[in-house]
Amino acid sequence: MSPIHDQTYRRYQGPRQPPGRAWMVIARDGIRNMLARKLFLAVLLIAWIPFVVRVVQIYVVTAYPVAGQVLGVSTSTYHEFIGQQTTFIFFVTVYVGAGLIAADRRANALQIYLSKPLMRTEYIAGKVGILASFLLFITLLPALLLVIMQVLFAGSASFLTSNLFLIPAIVMSTLVQVIVASFTMLALSSLSKSTRYVAITFAGTVFFTESVYHVLHAITGSTRVAWVSVGGNIENVTDVMFRMTPRYETPVVLSALVLLGLIVLSISVLERRVRGVEVVA
Repeated sequence: MSPIHDQTYRRYQGPRQPPGRAWMVIARDGIRNMLARKLFLAVLLIAWIPFVVRVVQIYVVTAYPVAGQVLGVSTSTYHEFIGQQTTFIFFVTVYVGAGLIAADRRANALQIYLSKPLMRTEYIAGKVGILASFLLFITLLPALLLVIMQVLFAGSASFLTSNLFLIPAIVMSTLVQVIVASFTMLALSSLSKSTRYVAITFAGTVFFTESVYHVLHAITGSTRVAWVSVGGNIENVTDVMFRMTPRYETPVVLSALVLLGLIVLSISVLERRVRGVEVVA
C-alpha cells in the first residue's frame, strides 16, 4: 500500500496578480486562436489591399505632382479609405465575433469562467478585446500608417500641420465603428448558443436597417430617415468628424444618440445574459 501523505491547508505561495488583469488572458488566448486559422489570416491580408493601393496613390502624387490633378490626396482620401474598410469590418466582425460568447454558452463554459476570481466585466472586456483588436488592425492601424507614409513621401509634415484635425478624426471615426460593431455583435452572441444563428442575425440587422432606410427614403423623398440605418448613422457621424458636409439630412446629434443608444442596449443585454449559473445541491 502506498503511504498517505498529510495534505493540510497551506497558504498559496505563488505570485499574485493584481485584480483587473484577467481580461488580458482571455483576449490574448482568443487572438492567438484566431491567428491560427489560415482562412482568417487570408481575410486580414485581403483587408490590407486598399492600404497598398492608397500607398501607391500617395507615392505617385508626391513623386509626380502633375498626377495630383487626377489622383489628388486630401483629407477626403482618408475619409474614403475608412469608408472602404467598412466591408471588411463586417466580415471580420461576423467571422470573429459570432462565436465569442455563443461558443462558451454552448459548452457551458460561463460557469467555469465566472466560478473563478474573474469578474463579469473582465470576461466581457476580454471578449471585446479580441474582436476590437482585429477591427483596429484593419482600420485604425492602416489609416495612421497612411498618414506616416504621406509625411515620409512628401519629406515634410506640412500636410499634417495644415490638417491638424485629421489624426483625431481618424481615431474617433474608427473607434466609433469598432465600438458599435463589437458591442452589438457580443450582445447578439450572448443571446444564442448557435454561432451560425448569431452571424445571420447580425447580418440581418445590418441589411434590414439599411433596407428600411431605402424604403422610407423612396416614400418620403428625404434622407432625414437615415437614422433608422446603423450604417447611415455611422456615416453621418464620420462625415462631421472629417469636417465634411453630412451626406444625410438626419441631424448629426440624432445619429450620435442612436449609436449611443445601441451601445447602451448592447451593454444591458450583456449584463443580463453573461451570468454564472448557481448550482444548488
